[in-house]
Amino acid sequence: MLFEKPLTLEDIKKEPFIIEHIKWDAGPKELMEPSIVPSCDGFIKKEPLKGYIFYIDTMGDKPVLSLMRHTEAGFAETLAQLDDMPDELLKEAIDESKGKGCFGMYPINEKIKALLKKELGAG
Repeated sequence: MLFEKPLTLEDIKKEPFIIEHIKWDAGPKELMEPSIVPSCDGFIKKEPLKGYIFYIDTMGDKPVLSLMRHTEAGFAETLAQLDDMPDELLKEAIDESKGKGCFGMYPINEKIKALLKKELGAG
């Protein structure tokens, strides 16, 4: 793990590199797509997704807003689980994104994105 313990929102605020490299429009499905796909001419290697992605993890007792780091080599790890996000907001985002979930992970919605951008001072 890049950090010794899971990051908090306050920790993330102190990491400008993370904030600069958040992929605001990427979601869990993009993370899970194969990097090499068949085509009429053989195979196409897709551009690797690298950066940080917020998502909602539903594998535990309650939904949790999480931050994942994804590298060019395809390595991924969860760096943060932000327990202080209101449950209603997370459930609303999950309901809005039915069909976009992948392995218990759901994309954030515009409300959560706006809240995070404000908190992190991201444009």
